[in-house]
This record gives sequence, structure tokens and C-alpha cells, in this order.
Amino acid sequence: MAKSLNGIGASDGIAISKAYLLIEPDLSYSNDKISDVSAEVEKFQNAINQSKVELMQIRNNAEVALGADKAAIFDAHLLVLEDPELISPIEDNIKNNQANAASALMEVAQNFITIFESMDNEYMKERAADIRDVSKRVLSHILGVKLPNPSMIDESVVIIAEDLTPSDTAQLNKEFVQGFVTNIGGRTSHSAIMSRSLEIPAVVGTKDVTEQVSEGDIVIVDGSTGEVIINPEASVIESYKEKQSAFIAEKEALKQLINDPSVSKDGVHVELAANIGTPDDLVGVKNNGAEGIGLYRTEFLYMGRDQMPSEDEQFEAYKTVLSAMEGKRVVVRTLDIGGDKELPYLNLPKEMNPFLGYRAIRLCLDQQDIFRTQLRALLRASEFGKLSIMFPMIATINEFRSAKAILEEEKSKLAESGVNVSNDIELGIMVEIPSTAAMADIFAKEVDFFSIGTNDLIQYTMAADRMSERVSYLYQPYNPAILRLVKQVIDASHKEGKWTGMCGEMAGDTTAIPLLLGLGLDEFSMSATSILKARKQIKNLSQADMKKLAEKAINCATQEEVVALVNEIQ
Repeated sequence: MAKSLNGIGASDGIAISKAYLLIEPDLSYSNDKISDVSAEVEKFQNAINQSKVELMQIRNNAEVALGADKAAIFDAHLLVLEDPELISPIEDNIKNNQANAASALMEVAQNFITIFESMDNEYMKERAADIRDVSKRVLSHILGVKLPNPSMIDESVVIIAEDLTPSDTAQLNKEFVQGFVTNIGGRTSHSAIMSRSLEIPAVVGTKDVTEQVSEGDIVIVDGSTGEVIINPEASVIESYKEKQSAFIAEKEALKQLINDPSVSKDGVHVELAANIGTPDDLVGVKNNGAEGIGLYRTEFLYMGRDQMPSEDEQFEAYKTVLSAMEGKRVVVRTLDIGGDKELPYLNLPKEMNPFLGYRAIRLCLDQQDIFRTQLRALLRASEFGKLSIMFPMIATINEFRSAKAILEEEKSKLAESGVNVSNDIELGIMVEIPSTAAMADIFAKEVDFFSIGTNDLIQYTMAADRMSERVSYLYQPYNPAILRLVKQVIDASHKEGKWTGMCGEMAGDTTAIPLLLGLGLDEFSMSATSILKARKQIKNLSQADMKKLAEKAINCATQEEVVALVNEIQ
């Protein structure tokens, strides 16, 4: 029988396919003794062999999709399965103690994990993580339970999950993954942002989709309305196939705007740029006519691996993007880890409020070896294009000055060693903390540009966690308080002859675009898939008229009043 759920539409489009549940299975086991020792040893050996076959498939898929460096972690896992120091004690435990295969495996594995984690050596701590992952995989085969793995998907599916981590999302193959639905999250959660980059329809924040859907159910995902239909009738499927065709036809029609400039009806040019996470996103950037890259999220270079990327690896990634953009501006955000983005090999402290804690520029100024490596790679890549460097999570002018001083030190060192560095690098900050917006006139004297990160600016201004569904009503991009802060930042930059961009999701929002045009925003940076729609909208708007609209909006009392004003002109 058909069921429907409602969530938050996170990425436009319609997906119709069978469900793939990406949820952690129950891997609980007993400590019961066994009588048939040889059968239990054979069960263990079969699980080892099945794990090897699975890991080789995953490794090969990862190499094709993500490159040899990302696939190397699975080579390490295969070596663990060949290690007699681990395998022999498990078999001895079964033979000598009549332990069942699951309890024998986990007892020995946990002993190794404890020993390695206690060592003051990063390499050995990484081996502990390998053993934990491998033992979990072997345990799943002993118990006959399937472990989900997004990189192994080889047929058309809609993914159903509690949430998707950035590394999960990075492994999704667009050829097979038609869409996804999650229990938690909002329009600005990282899974939602990545879904837009990948052009995959998505609905998030349904609360209980994992309980409502079974593996193999047929699911319709409407990423525009936030509706999810489970096991629909044939007539409903047909109607959504028609909607799907209409959506695809509209996308095709927008392609005629790819090479057009982004100019308002009264001749004002603004820049429509793209947000990217990896060099692989450049295809979407080119296909959607972006005039630059307004946000390159470099943290994806650091994710889905077991150690820091080297300076040379980073240099190659930055060089690839700068070269491909052929002189168009590329704004690179320095490492923004923390909040909901973790690196397991960094061992960051657990915090009550990670979004307000040790993250982004705070981490980089404290762990300068990480920061300096990234800055050197960026400086070396700077001669291959038009580079702008942006520091995230700046709260005080001293943080900016400290970060700039470190950059200048690394620039001098490179110059002394004969490395060419561009003399035309813009240096800016993300404005995502209310204190920075309040002091925009002071910052504007020292930075080359601002880029407003509305995802965080809204949650900090409204004191509402953007990952919490219960306070999602307070995620209000059109609230007059937010619009006033945006105006303050833009006006401060213009007074000093600088420019302001916006790289939060608000920049590509069809309700926000008229307001932002009227407030004088210079650069709108968004998911590449939103660019052509935004260009069409801006072509039909007069900035002079939108300026009057924005003046009315900032004097409204509520977000609802602002939305009503915008709806009158659309």
C-alpha cells in the first residue's frame, strides 16, 4: 500500500527508483561456546575470504571513481586480512577456548585496537582504525549481515539513510544513484549541499524514512516539494514521470543562457559563480555557464582518507581548478573542519557545541603545520589562474591579521627558494559571524573582499542550530535582521572600493535573489545547477526597482512580510 512522507526539498528534480537502505545493521553477537571447532574455524575463514573479495571490489571501484590515493586505504585493509599476527590468535581462540567465531574475532581485534590507540604514534593509531573497520566487515560476514557501501552500488537506486556524511556523498555514483532521502538535515546540511552539486534530487529531514521504507521498495522523490511516495500506484508513477520529463525539458531550455552575461533588465552586471568541493565538479561549472568559482570547499581534499593530503597533492588539485577556469576568479576557502565535518585522523576534542567551537580558522591558527602546508600549496598554484584566498570563521580583526601574517611568511619563504607566486592574489574573509558583520566597516579597510556565508550567519544570528528540525522554523534567510546585516556588509565594502559576494545557499534562492540584487550584492555564488535559473531571473529584474523593494524589506517586522513583498513582484 502506498505511503507518503514530507520532508525538506533539498535538491530539485524527480527520482523514481527502488530503495537502497544505507543504515548501520545490527552486529550484536553472543559469547556462547561452540562444540564443532573445525566448522567454526571454517566459518571464520569463509568470512575472511568473503571480506577479501568485497574489499578488492570496493578498492577497484574507489580507484575508478576517486583515484588511486583514495583507494589506497583499502590496500591497507587487505593487508590486515593477510596478517598472521591477527588471524592466528583468532583461530587459536576458537580452537583452545571453544569461542564462537564472532566473539573470538572481536576479542582479539579489540586487544590490538586498544594497544595501537595507546601508542604515541600517528601511524600506529591509523592501524587501529584499519583493524576496527576490517573486523567490522569480517564480523558482518560471520553473522550473515550485509554492510551497506555506497561505492558498491551498481544499479539504479534511491538511497535511504539517517544522514549522509560528506565522504558517503562523495562516493555516490550519479549513474546509479537517482536520488536520496534522509531522516535528518536541512537545506544547508552538507548532504543537501552535495546533492545539489551532484544534481541528484534529494529530500532531507523526513524524521523517520528509514523506518517507513524497506530495501527494494519503489520510491518517488520530489526534491522540489519535499514529498516522498513509497510504493506508489502505477498511475502515480506515470504522473511523476511526466513531471520528470517537464523538469528535464526546462533544464534543456535554460542551456541557451550558458554563454550569456548575468545582466539585469536595467543593465547592471553581477557575477554568477559556482560553489565546488572537488576538481570533479568543474564539469558542472562549465556546463552551467559559471562566471567564476565563488567557493572552493577545500575540506573535501582532507576527507575520506586516513591521513592529511600532502602539499603536492593539494597543489595539483588547486592548479587543476585554477587552470581550468582560464583566468576567471577562483575563491578558495582555507580548511573549514569542525562543526559537522570531522577528520578521524585529527582526533579533535568532542565538544558540546561544535559549531561554536574549535573549528576552521581557529584550528588552523592553532595547528599551523596544517595551515602552512595548505597556504604553500595555494601560493604555488597561484600563477596558474586568478586566485582569491578566503579565511573562514573569522570573528576578530586579529584573527585575520594573524592568518595574513602566516600567509606572507610562507610567500616570502617560497620567493627565497625561487618559487614563482602571483602578485595578484586577493585576500578576503567569510562573513558568517555576527560580530564580523557588525564590524564590517573596520574589516573592509584591511581585506580585499567579503563573502557572506549565510548558512552559518543565519544560525548564529537567530541562535538556531541549522541541523535541528525542531528549530528549523528559525532558519529565516529573509528575516529583516539578516537582510540588515547583509546590507551593512555590502555597504561597508563598497565604501572602501571592495566587493562583496555571497556563497551561502541564500545566493541561489529565487526569493532572495531580488532582495540581494537590490542590496547591491556583487557576486552570487551557488550550486552550479542553480546558475542558469538565477541568470534567467536576474535578466527579468531591474536593479533600481529591486533597490526600492530591498528598502521596504529591511523595514518589515517579519520574514513572512518580506516574502509577501517579493511575491508581489514575481
